[in-house]
Amino acid sequence: MATVAYLSLGSNVGDRMAHLRQAVHLLSSTPGIEVRRTAGVYETEPVGVRDQPWFLNTVVEIFTLLSPPALLAAAKEIERRVGRTPSYRWGPREIDVDILLYGSEAWSSHDLVIPHPHMRERLFVLLPLRDLNPDWRDAAGTAIEDLMERLRGTTEVRPYPESL
Repeated sequence: MATVAYLSLGSNVGDRMAHLRQAVHLLSSTPGIEVRRTAGVYETEPVGVRDQPWFLNTVVEIFTLLSPPALLAAAKEIERRVGRTPSYRWGPREIDVDILLYGSEAWSSHDLVIPHPHMRERLFVLLPLRDLNPDWRDAAGTAIEDLMERLRGTTEVRPYPESL
């Protein structure tokens, strides 16, 4: 049975939009993954390490037959194929593919936590997630609009004129 999952994509190195498009294409061609919808693209100032280029970010809704660990392995393979090179934490990257949500499941292992442990703190994740799932609420029942309102003014996130 397929599960609806949401993945966050981000890029701030090279042709950022081409990297996002390639990642979506690779997701679409991965057995066990069907890309259903993509959110708008947002340009975002860096978080953590601020002295680096701005990111392009989006969220992708998929149907998947893969388990959370298998989906993580697919995401890491896509990062490798797009050309992500090892860097430091919060450093520049060609592509970042993070699993935000996997159905209504919670998952916790050494290398994967779902829901993504920092998504509630990142406007660049919540804005595109809202594009696809405006009624989403976190585990505590807090509406996505309320989570976003708490973050307004903490970081700059602006709509990008191109779409996927």
